[in-house]
Amino acid sequence: MVAANEEMAVYCFDTLVSHYTSELVPPPAFDEGQHPLFVTWKKVLNGGEPRLRGCIGTLEARGLFTGFKDYALTSALRDRRFPPIQAREIPYLQCTVSILTDYEPAANYLDWEVGKHGMILEFTDPDNTRRSATYLPEVAAQEGWTKIETIDSLMHKSGYMGVITENLRKRVRITRYQSTLFTMHYSEYAAYVKRARGAAPLIGAKSYH
Repeated sequence: MVAANEEMAVYCFDTLVSHYTSELVPPPAFDEGQHPLFVTWKKVLNGGEPRLRGCIGTLEARGLFTGFKDYALTSALRDRRFPPIQAREIPYLQCTVSILTDYEPAANYLDWEVGKHGMILEFTDPDNTRRSATYLPEVAAQEGWTKIETIDSLMHKSGYMGVITENLRKRVRITRYQSTLFTMHYSEYAAYVKRARGAAPLIGAKSYH
C-alpha cells in the first residue's frame, strides 16, 4: 500500500514556492500511483496552535503527481473559506498530505471510530435537497468532538442550516475511510532542500514581503 511520505509534502511545498518564484517545480521523488488524496495547509505563528489555511482534495482516485501538484495550489489559493495564501506566509506554513484508503459503507451514523475513520456523509434534507460533506480521519480527534458533534458539524458543512433531529441523523448515509498522512513544517522543508539540493529555497522569511 502506498503511504503518505516526506517527499510528497516536499513536492507540495515545491509547487507552492514555485508559484511565487516562477522557478520550475523539481520532479517528484516518489512513485506514481492512483489514489484519493488531500492537501492541507496550516499556519503556525509564535509556537501557537496551527490554524487552517486551506484543505482541498479528491475522494476519487487521481494520479499522485498531478494530484498533489493541483491540490497543493488549489488548497492554498482557492479554498473559498479562506483568503489565498500569500508568499510572505510560506515560512509559517505546515503541509499535511493525506492518501485515503479502505472505503466501506458504515452500518449507521455511529458506525465509525474517532481518530481512525474519515467520513463521507450524504443525506437529503427536509427541503429535498441532496447534500454531502467529508472530514478527514484526524479532524474529529483534533477538535475533541464526540461522534454526534462530528455528524452535526458535517451536516452543517454540507450547507444544511436547519434543525438537526435524531430522525434526520438516522437518515444519513456514511462511507467511512482511513488514511495515511505526513506533516511537514516549512523549516523542515527548507532543511530538506538544503540537504538534498545544496541550497536553501528561494523563498524565505525575509523574501517576498
